[in-house]
Amino acid sequence: MSGRLIGVVGPSGVGKDTVMGAVARAWPGLHLVRRVITRPEDAGGEAFDGVTEDQFRRRVDAGDFALHWQAHGLHYGIPRQVEAVLAEGRVAMVNLSRSVLGEAQDRFPGFAVLSLTAAPAVLAARLEGRGREHGAEIERRLARAENALPPGLDRVVTIDNSGALEETVAAVLAAFRAREEVTE
Repeated sequence: MSGRLIGVVGPSGVGKDTVMGAVARAWPGLHLVRRVITRPEDAGGEAFDGVTEDQFRRRVDAGDFALHWQAHGLHYGIPRQVEAVLAEGRVAMVNLSRSVLGEAQDRFPGFAVLSLTAAPAVLAARLEGRGREHGAEIERRLARAENALPPGLDRVVTIDNSGALEETVAAVLAAFRAREEVTE
């Protein structure tokens, strides 16, 4: 039996990690994939494994990642251990970059995308509230919020996360149940 990988995408400030955590609490057995990122672990935000650029390069060379990419001046990797989770027939959810969605679809049978959106005013307030970006950086992130998904993706569920978290979680679970991707 093969599991399913769900890649979560959306603009900065849309609440990807918050939604993923809430969905995991409502979806027994869902595995959240912990990313490896070239930034200090005390940088805040999501739970991740922080490494140096040299450590990251060595891990790429060793084949430690199922997927990896560069964005916003950082390197991101998805540990190969996700393959073992999927081989067990489990569903795994991971925060991905739009740039690797096609590769993920080619690599993982049944791959699905959860694309989160939110109103620009909501995104701006959330970015300001988290305190990692200011002024021009927030403006740059908001300008990228309209980036489209790459063409050719087979399974995409788009959900607006402008409102209450509980509404978003209910919409995610309902959408995946409708596609028979969540088992009761």
